[in-house]
Amino acid sequence: MNPLLCESALPYGAPAFDLIEKSDYLPAFREAVARAEAEIQAITDNPEEPDFANTIEALEESGRDIDRVSGIFFNLTEACTDDEMDRIAEEVSPILTQHSLSVLLNEKLFARIKVVWNKRDGLKLDTEASKLLEDTWKTFSRHGANLPPDRKERFSKLSEELSLATLKFGQNVLAATNAFTLNLTDEESLDGLPGHVVETAEAEARSRGENGWTFTLNQPSFGPFMKYSSRRDLREKMWMAYNSKCIGGEYDNTQTVLKIVSLRAEKARQLGYPTYADYALEERMAKNPSTVEGFIDRLLEPSLPAARREVASIEEYAHTHGFEGSLMPWDFAYWAEKYRKEHFALDDELLKPYFRLEAVQAALFDLAGRLYGLKFRGLDGLPLYHPDVKVFEVTEESGRFMALLYIDCFPRASKRGGAWMTSFRDLSLHCGKEERPFISIVTNFTKPTGTTPSLLTFGEVTTLLHEFGHALHGILAEGRYRSLTGTSVVRDFVELPSQLMENWAYEPEFLKNFARHWQTGETIPMEYIDRIVSARNFLAGYSQVRQLQFALTDMAWHDTPDAPSDDVVMFEQEKLLPGALLPQIPGIAFSPSFNHIFSGGYAAGYYSYKWAEVLEADAFEWFLEKGIFSREAAGKFRKEILSRGGSVDADILYRNFRGRDPEPDALLRKLGLI
Repeated sequence: MNPLLCESALPYGAPAFDLIEKSDYLPAFREAVARAEAEIQAITDNPEEPDFANTIEALEESGRDIDRVSGIFFNLTEACTDDEMDRIAEEVSPILTQHSLSVLLNEKLFARIKVVWNKRDGLKLDTEASKLLEDTWKTFSRHGANLPPDRKERFSKLSEELSLATLKFGQNVLAATNAFTLNLTDEESLDGLPGHVVETAEAEARSRGENGWTFTLNQPSFGPFMKYSSRRDLREKMWMAYNSKCIGGEYDNTQTVLKIVSLRAEKARQLGYPTYADYALEERMAKNPSTVEGFIDRLLEPSLPAARREVASIEEYAHTHGFEGSLMPWDFAYWAEKYRKEHFALDDELLKPYFRLEAVQAALFDLAGRLYGLKFRGLDGLPLYHPDVKVFEVTEESGRFMALLYIDCFPRASKRGGAWMTSFRDLSLHCGKEERPFISIVTNFTKPTGTTPSLLTFGEVTTLLHEFGHALHGILAEGRYRSLTGTSVVRDFVELPSQLMENWAYEPEFLKNFARHWQTGETIPMEYIDRIVSARNFLAGYSQVRQLQFALTDMAWHDTPDAPSDDVVMFEQEKLLPGALLPQIPGIAFSPSFNHIFSGGYAAGYYSYKWAEVLEADAFEWFLEKGIFSREAAGKFRKEILSRGGSVDADILYRNFRGRDPEPDALLRKLGLI
């Protein structure tokens, strides 16, 4: 009667978080793996001639219990973890890796897949079934199914070691983030900090049993401190702590970086690829490292001169206002914010009162209604994994149930930093019955206090729009096979729906619908909206170069036949030196805490954020042509992109939507760089 394995009696089969104990996870995983192994055994022992139904579809259907347990457990290790959950994850990870490899390296299973693959031309499969067959063949081939037995064993060992190393990397980043705090007890140390920042820091101190005000390395605390604190010495301390995470000390990740890179490179070589980047990119829109490098160069060429002009302008501004010496990394956000406030009469303090979290959330729901006909209704009776979480029923205008949407907004020590969308269950057909998805949005916005609601910065408004775009990709999914639905698309395509949604944050017609002062009820003045729009491309070159530097670093680690022998910090700094915009600080590197590429799924794929920006800039020009609330434009985007998942190659999906390939200059036009 393990609640993780039982069919939930809750509406829509929602997860029974209230019944799940930590002691349930390990037995559930073991039982789920045993069931999955029996399902695979049934496929390989089937005496009938291999065909699409008894082999490919049967394989797709197998392992549902593993997905059910994993969908809850691994999401909670990101959003609501503790030492016991981390310990379970370390024990479970090799079990799951070994099971996955036992499937992917199963010779009898692969022999059946090969039979079906070889007769594919005569099967008369529809588009979705053909894509499932093609993906199945490629997945097995790319995971060593064609390797001889001795190399399969080595490949299996590499995969297990890599799984543990990436898990440890992420755990170290979270632990290092939580390990540092800056507790201030002198009011003079708060100089320059807005009231809401001080109030939040006071609440943080109280929650820790400390006096005064406590600042952390979580973004809602770190970001405002770096923007507003006039205490340069404290900004330096915070910046150094943030940017030296996991370099040395108890949570050192430098050797883990080298281990992960080395393991990935060897896995690629085992499969006949020169580098891990060659291996990873083969299944993405970019296809190969040279395309990515050319793409980065094309964007970097006009961006780098613009970025250097922007930095020079900020430094000149700082000097005219009494700053002496060179502008250092811990100075840039502070002086850039002052420049922005003076030149655009715009700052977070001015705008935050108009962006109450609940109002922004309601506006997103309304936007989804106008574009896609969706309705959102809060559900009070469903169990949740944390008191901060809220859950919504999502339906179409016809009343058809589309999804459950969980929203978890506030930071806590048990949650990793940043913002993301995920799912507890993906769309699929099971025993002829459609199972709609359970989608989750997780963020780290400032918590409400006793006197102030949760007020978002404009950047956080765009963040929520971004993650809501991912959520719509999951909510509007259609299809038969869970491996091809929702956000199950290639990495450099997955950010298109999310980044597209950010554009509405700059549309006056959208902002005026909901942005009202939380105390007076006054609609945001048109003057403020004009400033938001005019400030949109402030530091566009700088921001673009920074993102491209992340992409360059990612490619430097993975477009190599083996891990560099250099020190991690030195290797990164050498790669970034040609595009450096501010002085490099000895001993500093972001690679040891770069979760996206060393713990997440963006290895040899960080460029995809910019790739998707090109897609979304080009796509939003279509919405501008048709109208930003156009059902026609949204309907075509839903039909050709959001509903299709990975059932068709991303290149084809985009051409079906836009009628042509995307134009890279669309992004440069949007940013004002050409």
